[in-house]
Amino acid sequence: MTWDEIDWAALDRLREGFLSGSAANGPYWRSRSDLASYDFTYGERIGWKWDAVLRELRLRRWMPPPGLLVDWGCGSGIAGRRALSTWGVDAFTGLRVWDHSPHACEFATQAAREAHPELKAAVYADDEPIGLLVLSHVLNELSPAAKVALGSVIERAAAVIWIEPGTSVVSRDLIGWRESLRLTHRIIAPCTHAAQCGLLAAGRERDWCHHFAPAPPGVYADSHWVRFGQRAGIDLRSLPYAHLVLAKNRTPLTSPELPTDAARIIGRPEHFKPYARVLSCDASGVNELTIPRRTCGALYKQLDRTKAPLIYQWQRSGLSVEGATALGEEFLHGRDDRAERRSPD
Repeated sequence: MTWDEIDWAALDRLREGFLSGSAANGPYWRSRSDLASYDFTYGERIGWKWDAVLRELRLRRWMPPPGLLVDWGCGSGIAGRRALSTWGVDAFTGLRVWDHSPHACEFATQAAREAHPELKAAVYADDEPIGLLVLSHVLNELSPAAKVALGSVIERAAAVIWIEPGTSVVSRDLIGWRESLRLTHRIIAPCTHAAQCGLLAAGRERDWCHHFAPAPPGVYADSHWVRFGQRAGIDLRSLPYAHLVLAKNRTPLTSPELPTDAARIIGRPEHFKPYARVLSCDASGVNELTIPRRTCGALYKQLDRTKAPLIYQWQRSGLSVEGATALGEEFLHGRDDRAERRSPD
């Protein structure tokens, strides 16, 4: 697929279906051309979200459990292919895909085989145990019956990586799944804790758990992507997503655990001239913290520039941050000599 081969009419139709909600009414893929055009554009943007989540998991040295890789609700199969590219074919016993559209199942298996000729890929059978289940942008399209079916699939999986659009409604829906699973599963990401989600507390109804993935360098200057963004009404600079990564409690740990006081910033830090403001989530709940520019200048700048996961240990007085340890590559690579990054007094 090239930019000259894209079926723009098909993309317009698909976009309208996603925006109107009619995509939940049944299969909407009409041909391989639909899937190829989607995979090259919308699918690739979703792939950038997967890149961000998988990059963090690799930095944290998290490995998927052995067994089948299953891409459920696969669409063009971008989620399964990104997982294969991250951990390699040898990490799994094979790839299985499922979608309510036979066109999608055929495209996803063929695209995976083209990328990995040695891969054993097929359509998922309902009784097969799952090593890693990947779910991508499915919640908006699930009927009540499909949600029950998905619950059964999750029960057969040793681990799950689930990425959704970063909207308030979908994020809140995903939080509901987290709460229903957190007693039987170990929460890997985005949370730094396994307590009840702090966004369920009174007064937090307008907040939602979402993060932003960086687009690859050069996208903003690429005339093809600029044209696509204009036609689709998409801001190329904004890639919000919600996600949930978990493993069954009986699954062996495959990565170092985060410190018990680790916190994660939700959404984007807000920068004002005298301070930055962040929505910080940890085991104690969700708090709005202030980071003074005068005393925490280095941290103030870092929050505006970093592409790393926004995970920190705060040193604070009340809701004002006095210093912070960034849980970046030093911790994520498991080094014992992790340096504390404090702003000068």
